[in-house]
Amino acid sequence: MKRFAFGVAWAALFVASTRTPHAADEAAPQVPVGLPAVAWPRDNQPTAAKIELGKQLYFDPRLSKDNTISCASCHDPAKGFSNGERFATGVGGAKGGRSSPSVINAAYYAQQFWDGRAATLEDQALGPIQNPIEMAMTLEAVVAKLNKIDGYKSQFRKVFGTDVNSAGIAKAIAAYERTVLSGNAPYDKFKGGDTNALSKQAQAGMKLFFGKARCSACHTGASFSDNGYHNLGIGMDAKEPDIGREAISKLEGDKGAFKTPTLREIAKTAPYMHDGSLKTLEEVVEHYNKGGIANDWLDEEMVPLKLSKDEVAAVVKFMEEGLSSSDYPAHTAPKLPQ
Repeated sequence: MKRFAFGVAWAALFVASTRTPHAADEAAPQVPVGLPAVAWPRDNQPTAAKIELGKQLYFDPRLSKDNTISCASCHDPAKGFSNGERFATGVGGAKGGRSSPSVINAAYYAQQFWDGRAATLEDQALGPIQNPIEMAMTLEAVVAKLNKIDGYKSQFRKVFGTDVNSAGIAKAIAAYERTVLSGNAPYDKFKGGDTNALSKQAQAGMKLFFGKARCSACHTGASFSDNGYHNLGIGMDAKEPDIGREAISKLEGDKGAFKTPTLREIAKTAPYMHDGSLKTLEEVVEHYNKGGIANDWLDEEMVPLKLSKDEVAAVVKFMEEGLSSSDYPAHTAPKLPQ
């Protein structure tokens, strides 16, 4: 883990220098208990109209080539803002090679996508639109398409002072995604002094999570992610393994390394890992318990944990119970512009 620390810290410092925390007001929803203020880019400050526009775009399948795939198709609020399947499915049933990462608390990531290839949510928003196995559009085509929809054209003029354009699409979707937050979970209430917020088994799991099980070595901070990239051995026993972060950083030490996801609402986002290969949280904890899958680039934190069956169950209980909020952002599709 330590070999990534300097780069991640530098990236976080750079991002912070271009963003400003935004106080809760009528535009940006109040940040849930347990989470820090969201840092909004200086050139994309929140307004209620922009967030609503972004929500419409997020749920609109007309951003895809055949009008069947929206952002919400692969990042569905009813499925933890993921898709409940091993891989993402795009236009014509095309399948990617990675699972759909949850949008929950993506506002706190230093980079986006499993391999961190997008520096911001704005950059990320335009990627799936242009991906031939996702939404299969060009930016020129989607801009022309949306400019023919009066409801979008009028909103863009109100929000950005222009007709529909790709920069506005990116900013609006990113603004909406920064409102997809989960906090105020039983864990936060327990830390706040409510000793009844967690069951005894979940409390035992919490102690293991931050202790013997070593989970907090990477799943740290308010959103339970260190914003780092780690090789856990997942898929490294394949004939041609996914090299992950190495494709972006060009550093051999990043081979097979993928971003640490948030654990907020983790009970809703199965299957797990970047390739969706583990179906349950029990399988995930057992993967760590055995020390991962051996390879030359395995993260130094991956060692056999020697957890008992009861200890595995307790760690799972903590994640399922302690990090699932009764204030889950169960967003539903808005009325789309015509």
